[in-house]
Amino acid sequence: MAKEYDLVILGGGTGGYVAAIRAAQLGIKTAVVEKGKLGGTCLHAGCIPSKALLRSAEVYAQTKESEKFGVFVNDVKLDFVKVQERKGKIVEQLHKGVQHLMKKGKIDVYEGTGRILGPSIFSPMPGTISVELNNGGENEMLVPKNVIIATGSRPRTLPGLDIDGEYVITSDEALQLEKLPASIIIVGGGVIGIEWASMLNDFGVEVTVLEYADRILPTEDSDVSKEVEKLLKQRGINIVTNAKVLPETLEKRNGVTIKAEHKGEQKAFTAEKMLVSVGRQANIEGIGLENTDIIVEKGFIQTNEFYQTKESHIYAIGDVIGGLQLAHVASHEGIVAVEHIAGQNPSPIDYTMISKCVYSRPEVASVGLTEEEAKEKGYKVKVGKFPFKAIGKALVFGEADGFVKIVADEETNDLLGVHMVGPHVTDMISEAGLARVLDATPWEVAHTIHPHPTLSEAMAEAALAVDGKAIHF
Repeated sequence: MAKEYDLVILGGGTGGYVAAIRAAQLGIKTAVVEKGKLGGTCLHAGCIPSKALLRSAEVYAQTKESEKFGVFVNDVKLDFVKVQERKGKIVEQLHKGVQHLMKKGKIDVYEGTGRILGPSIFSPMPGTISVELNNGGENEMLVPKNVIIATGSRPRTLPGLDIDGEYVITSDEALQLEKLPASIIIVGGGVIGIEWASMLNDFGVEVTVLEYADRILPTEDSDVSKEVEKLLKQRGINIVTNAKVLPETLEKRNGVTIKAEHKGEQKAFTAEKMLVSVGRQANIEGIGLENTDIIVEKGFIQTNEFYQTKESHIYAIGDVIGGLQLAHVASHEGIVAVEHIAGQNPSPIDYTMISKCVYSRPEVASVGLTEEEAKEKGYKVKVGKFPFKAIGKALVFGEADGFVKIVADEETNDLLGVHMVGPHVTDMISEAGLARVLDATPWEVAHTIHPHPTLSEAMAEAALAVDGKAIHF
């Protein structure tokens, strides 16, 4: 028998389950269809497990350097099995939390694969969901008034670089490693590639990063990219930019060897494993899009600012629509979609207001326009920059590398962008995000009295530096 809902969400990842909770709050009868585990990629194969590993790597690296704090530790050892166990416990605790939230919101969860059907006896419009249950039971038929597609993404690879799970892996397989390789080649110097490079280096792995662009973290401000590259190289990470990897040269024999074009010649690189980190592709196959008029371009579902597809009762959010493929973005897109379904007239998201983070060592965080982007858009910019080496709390932490950089409009004094690299900046960036939302000026940030000693003082000093008024540098 078909079951009727106000809303069915395909995918119980961060975007999907947050949308479901908001829908439940608004009294919308909701079901979630999830073929894996609630929490999706972020909880089980992305944000959370990778940050758990990064934290273990950071503690290991800090412990080996504890003598500079006057703390002497003999025979520091890494038990990678315990590292993985800790990661698993954190993931499971959060997974149970999401399951509880579904029960609390009286949200029905179907464990299986959902497919959108075309017009049928159940509905004259596309949108009925056929759920192939994981337990092999008879398919469930769900008839919703609205649908949200939140099926997420998976790691993509380069043509010819087939993922074998042993020598050539993605972040999915890397998270399940039972032991660390002695060496690794990371193809791609974007956010995920640099996080893994930093982590594995801290774990004692010999790391080489091959990046096609002329700099790592190419979507960040160029000053930030240069600083991160400099600091990672100081730690012994081999970073090669302007490197075009040649998949046809891949050899797998007790490890991997691959060639890359660099500065007009081919160079060979060898390691025990290769991690391919060249972006993610949307999970849009096998969900019945062909039964609808939904438009797909360059592998991503096309929507309007409220996440409606061409089928106005079918919405899509998160990684399947491209753009900023970030968990917190998917969550907010889900909330906007649900509130639009409920007729609440939500404000569309301004993506320049969204903070981005890189959890490497040092950390990177940013919001708004880079200096380059601001100039390309025609702004006459002024810039304030302040180093952490002039911040007492950074010296206390023993982590004084990096800086805070603020980009402002010289004509209106509006704050256009904030870019940070250094200790705990992923926890500092929300102040800058709030400043962007409130359309604050550097003057207002600077005259918010920041407590001393804190790392956040760098934000105030950078705001002062915009007009050449920094106090401590």
